[in-house]
Amino acid sequence: MVFVVFLLAYLIRRRLDGRDRLDGDVLWRAWFHRGATIQAGKESAMAAGLVWVLVPALVLAGVVFALEWNGLRLAAYPLELILLVLLMGAPGWRQQLHDYSDAWSRGDMQAAWRHIQNRLPPEERGAALSPEAMHLSLSKALVVGVFERFFLVAFWYVVGGIGAALVARGLVALAEQWPQQAARARFRTLANLVSWIPARLLSCTLGLAGDFAGWSKEAKKVLPGFGRKTSEVLMISANGSLTRYALDPAQFARLHPDEWTGFGRSSLAAIRGLLNRSMLVWICAAALLVIAGVV
Repeated sequence: MVFVVFLLAYLIRRRLDGRDRLDGDVLWRAWFHRGATIQAGKESAMAAGLVWVLVPALVLAGVVFALEWNGLRLAAYPLELILLVLLMGAPGWRQQLHDYSDAWSRGDMQAAWRHIQNRLPPEERGAALSPEAMHLSLSKALVVGVFERFFLVAFWYVVGGIGAALVARGLVALAEQWPQQAARARFRTLANLVSWIPARLLSCTLGLAGDFAGWSKEAKKVLPGFGRKTSEVLMISANGSLTRYALDPAQFARLHPDEWTGFGRSSLAAIRGLLNRSMLVWICAAALLVIAGVV
């Protein structure tokens, strides 16, 4: 039943994303601002943020346990379905990527930057970015964003239940949305910890869903990849798994200068296709686990 709930939530979430509906980040931001009363001199403290994630997760886990204890486990699945739909999702990307690709095809890199500047990390939003650096920064934001909003939630839901999924997604939200900027880096450290296993699992999946030979040449850099950030693991793996230099714009420009105007669109299409195939691999793997009686 866990598999069915996740599959339904994923399909519903994809439909909502296609229509740019129900942005979970907005909900997290509103939730955190309710509890963002921080004492002066303790702006980097993590306790307040953790309370606003861990307490709901514990309550949720307790409710599920109580229902299961009383033989009413089925009653919890509708609640889990709703929560998964809220926890997953990356709305807004489709239109921005479409506008970015159109601007790239026209050679208007300034317009391309304006379309996606809010998706880039604050330190990489400078308008003076080269087209190559801008595209790699956007690609990293896309890969990491999809990982944290789909694959991370899926992994912890299957492994630890809805409470674990809420904690994992909540830590990512704290690293991005917590009102006190000073604490976000510390929350990011915790988010990287809960991402360690699923990121490397996705790394292997990218190889299966893409160019396995190319991925295998890069695998030793990310498996186990101690000390590497989640973004580094995913980008190295994705780069090895994609063909035609989809994540190497400088090399593509040297080898295919006549096709440069189409690079932005083709590269993003390749990345999205790779991520979609990887999720299909995860869904098939989960189905096999269900058949085997593991889940």
